[in-house]
Amino acid sequence: MSTSTRWEADSSEASPQGAGFDPADAAAEVRFVSGAAEVGEDVADVTLRPTTLDDYLGQARVKENLRVLITAALQRSEPLDHVLLSGPPGLGKTTLATVIAHELGAGIKQTSGPAIERAGDLAAILSNLESGDVLFIDEIHRLSRAVEEVLYSAMEDFTLDIVIGKGPAARSLTLDIARFTLIGATTRTALLSNPLRDRFGVNFRLDYYNPTELADIVIRSASILGVTIDAQGAAEIGSRSRGTPRLANRLLKRVRDYAQVNLGPQAPITEEVAREALSFFEVDELGLDWMDIKILRTLTETFAGRPVGLTTLASATGEEADSLEDVYEPYLLQNGLIVRTPKGRQATARAYDHLGIPQTQAASQQDSLFEE
Repeated sequence: MSTSTRWEADSSEASPQGAGFDPADAAAEVRFVSGAAEVGEDVADVTLRPTTLDDYLGQARVKENLRVLITAALQRSEPLDHVLLSGPPGLGKTTLATVIAHELGAGIKQTSGPAIERAGDLAAILSNLESGDVLFIDEIHRLSRAVEEVLYSAMEDFTLDIVIGKGPAARSLTLDIARFTLIGATTRTALLSNPLRDRFGVNFRLDYYNPTELADIVIRSASILGVTIDAQGAAEIGSRSRGTPRLANRLLKRVRDYAQVNLGPQAPITEEVAREALSFFEVDELGLDWMDIKILRTLTETFAGRPVGLTTLASATGEEADSLEDVYEPYLLQNGLIVRTPKGRQATARAYDHLGIPQTQAASQQDSLFEE
């Protein structure tokens, strides 16, 4: 059953920051080792983006599934089912969307959830799509509810249900639109409403890349950028890229800059050069930056290994609690450097080993509890 939605071009009901705005997103954008795109970075990296599934490195399971689905859709001369791509920032969701459009031989129009402030904005975009086109909406979880309701009938029936006028003179109008494929990308699947999530026929979650895959990406990007790099140098950059291709490309460019200034314009990037450059930019062997180290030292030295509450840790490090929880903690947890206990955050034995400091009795007792 289609839903009628009232929209007007001059409506100003949307939040200027977009639905689902999170201050932690802004904090992530300013980190050197963040997976989030820096200002203008996506534009600068367009030349590094692959255009085919064969050139898209990593995510083997997702690629094989997509290859079958795309081939089947082309054989039937039908649009591909709507696709939802989820996962942490920087794993290649936007790139994969452009690859899908290229493999389909279709045009692609890109926008983002915060950019579509009113239902009329989305209706204008949908009405201008041609048959078979791909519409890519990044951060789709930040669409407002009014915009979502317009999207429901468009995704299911390829129609727009709108209401023209107000009061007794108002009338409902249904407009047919071209059959299209919607690709939505989100870093927070839980924030998607159930009706919207259920309308996607294909749902993929992208996983973090392993160091070998990241080294291959670094080598490919270096060849495009005209940078000479050996396998060991690429492996060194890949191992510090936190499983994220966007960060691997960013680190490659910074190492290139360092080598150019200190060793000459044509200096090759070796393992030694990469290690020296990344140390200069304060990215250590695990991909931790100065703020990650500050968090670990606060837990191990300031609080002597005792459990620390989130608010207390935020005050001690001078960072917002939401930023600590959403931006910094996930990678530290994934690497077993901290644990969350009922009493608070606590550094693990691996954190002490990484910092090169002796483990305290409190931390030793905590680790023994987990071993039991």
